[in-house]
Amino acid sequence: MPELPDIELYRHAIETRLVGHPLVAVRLASPFVLRSVDPPLAALCGKPLEAVRRMGKRLVFAFGDELRLVVHLMISGRFRYETRGAKVPGKVGLAALDFDVGTLMLTEASSKKRASVHVVRGDAAVAEHDRGGIEVLGATTEQFAAAMRRENRTLKRALTDPAILSGIGNAYSDEILHAAKLSPTTLARSLDDATLARLHGTMKTVLTTWTDRLRAEFEGRFPGAGDVTAFRDDFAVHGRYGKPCPVCGAAVQRIRYAENESNYCAACQTEGKLLADRGLSRLLGKDWPKSLEDLESRKRA
Repeated sequence: MPELPDIELYRHAIETRLVGHPLVAVRLASPFVLRSVDPPLAALCGKPLEAVRRMGKRLVFAFGDELRLVVHLMISGRFRYETRGAKVPGKVGLAALDFDVGTLMLTEASSKKRASVHVVRGDAAVAEHDRGGIEVLGATTEQFAAAMRRENRTLKRALTDPAILSGIGNAYSDEILHAAKLSPTTLARSLDDATLARLHGTMKTVLTTWTDRLRAEFEGRFPGAGDVTAFRDDFAVHGRYGKPCPVCGAAVQRIRYAENESNYCAACQTEGKLLADRGLSRLLGKDWPKSLEDLESRKRA
């Protein structure tokens, strides 16, 4: 799922190309992507795009007469920027927004069509789509600490809960926790003020660094569907199971659960302890290695 740096990349790319330009037409290739009825989608046509902002993992397009288009890409939704009137791609195309200078295409490369579009009037109606998590880049350390301590979640769950923090998902939570040298299974309420302040600072650094890096990489060109991804070669741990940690060289480990997994470095984050994988550790029982040293000795044996 595109996260804060990816959504900011899209926001900047769309803003620089389309703000100030009128929406000429809207073409729906999949009627299921539109989840609202009133105001009608056609009401946007003829109105200039006034601004584009991010709300968590959503993009909010502001048009005249207080009309707002709220887009949630979910896991596989992506944007493309094409010449005006370009054909909507057959299997993955959801909708096309035709502006006077080009077409913004919404696609989804998945059989499970989860991406959504809502047309609402006024910012109060937009707020109804906000899950309530704080924007960590603009929050104070005190606000961050209060949000994290609201429920006694593990750090991995707290960082990815949109009701606690806004815009962070599976990929960047792994990168943040690795940079902060904290275990994904540590309970949020067990952290003292100093550690929470350090985590907040690390989070801001990771997110702003990646946002700036992606924006610089795609300056002058619109990111393609394959450019917005949860798996990047220069990530430290996310999606790099079995590969060496860039800090200490130890093999990156993982915890699998449901459709997701957490990647971490045991040497950097858990004092060498291997975290129990819900499925595999139950299967192996007493044979589950408890530490990196134990794992290496089993490999040698």
